[in-house]
Amino acid sequence: MYFTAYLSGEIHTDWREEIKRGAEARGLKIEFTSAVTDHDASDAAGDHLGAEDKAFWRDHKSAKVNAIRTKTLIEQSDLVVVRFGDKYKQWNAAFDAGYCAALGKPYITLHAEDIIHPLKEVDAAAMAWATTTEQVVEILSYVLRD
Repeated sequence: MYFTAYLSGEIHTDWREEIKRGAEARGLKIEFTSAVTDHDASDAAGDHLGAEDKAFWRDHKSAKVNAIRTKTLIEQSDLVVVRFGDKYKQWNAAFDAGYCAALGKPYITLHAEDIIHPLKEVDAAAMAWATTTEQVVEILSYVLRD
């Protein structure tokens, strides 16, 4: 079986690479996709459309340009992994999880125990909640089992 997994959320640690390495070590046939993880590039995604006087409109344009990629890749994926880190509030990750739920797209949440309460609705719609990247790789390994 071949899978496409979209990796959503926190961009300040190497969790994506940990999952990719774990999947490769197990010989899993998975194509991984994600949003642009270069924070500055993501923030500037709409800048070529013209300067804005207010930060809201700059963010608005960039969010729409970023959404072209995000929506397309989530829709094309078989599974989404949504990571919530401990340093920043990932509102975009929560939005991605909600989008998955609306599409009926299976997703796994990946986060620490100390944010279970604020993510209770997000976790309730998830197919699994993991606290480590290794747990995610275990799930992927099971799902792709022959």
